[in-house]
Amino acid sequence: MENEKRLTDPRTLRAYAHPLRIRLIGLLRSEGPMTATRAAALLDDNVPNCSFHLRQLAKYGFAERVPGADARERPWRATASTTSWDDDSDDPAMRAATDQLNSVLLGVFTERAQDYLATRADEPTEWRAAAGFGDTLVHLTADELRELSDQILALTARFDARATDPAARPAGSRPIQLIYMAVPRGPVTDR
Repeated sequence: MENEKRLTDPRTLRAYAHPLRIRLIGLLRSEGPMTATRAAALLDDNVPNCSFHLRQLAKYGFAERVPGADARERPWRATASTTSWDDDSDDPAMRAATDQLNSVLLGVFTERAQDYLATRADEPTEWRAAAGFGDTLVHLTADELRELSDQILALTARFDARATDPAARPAGSRPIQLIYMAVPRGPVTDR
């Protein structure tokens, strides 16, 4: 598996910008290769729908078939451990495609947060105390924001091996999705 799939054209960005496709790739990355049947069960969806979207992901290079345990099993796997794209294009088609993808991602992230809230009461106290929501308002230049984003990614990088190597995961660990958004509020001021 590649480390990163970099999206550089509007068509591929739009192909990825589907809630089920994003959830499918996330599932293949976190759980490893699986069939459309298994993916449908884990995502509470139907097999034909998952199968269609897995084929679309394969068409654009996000997923691929791998050998199964027997001739009937047809599992899929993600082709890269991460997906990235630039949000700074001046091309209107690229801007529209990245805006569409970012909007879909926001919806997926919001759904995951709502799912957590729906089951939060069943979580052990230590997990309720460790997880949660928050925000911080800071005043930064664009360069400072890029530097801060790089520092946040560097902080989480020490856990990267755990994503693909179950032996690297300590007892008691579980998948945690850190959702990072840096959203400007208000206009640029000249002070």
